[in-house]
Amino acid sequence: MTIDDIRDNFALLEEWDDRYRYVIELGRTLEPLPEAEHSPENKVQGCVSQVWLSKKLERDGDDVLLKYRGDSDAHIVRGLVAILLTLYSGRKPQEILATDALEIFDEFGFREHLTPQRSNGLRSMVERIRNDARTALATA
Repeated sequence: MTIDDIRDNFALLEEWDDRYRYVIELGRTLEPLPEAEHSPENKVQGCVSQVWLSKKLERDGDDVLLKYRGDSDAHIVRGLVAILLTLYSGRKPQEILATDALEIFDEFGFREHLTPQRSNGLRSMVERIRNDARTALATA
């Protein structure tokens, strides 16, 4: 699934109850995160719910790709993680830094429909991934 697929599906759903259900369904598509990866170093700080992002660096020729797996104890947040991973996982650091996830979430209408705590958590997740990308670029 691509971000454009998600965008198209969102466009078909006019009611926010349906959009929330869709986001929860996206969360169910996440590959299970092994228990060992529910670790303090993978835990995202700044989220009310528990959120874990597990990062793996892979080489693709001269390029470095950041691959992620994620999980949360909250259904809606698992869905937000799924959208973020669709945007960012398997990408080069430069692509990650060039992609404004918060703008895309605003385009979907999340700014008006997420609680301030969930919005802060989303920003924390995005910032964590962007920091990983900056670190990967600096050490490449």
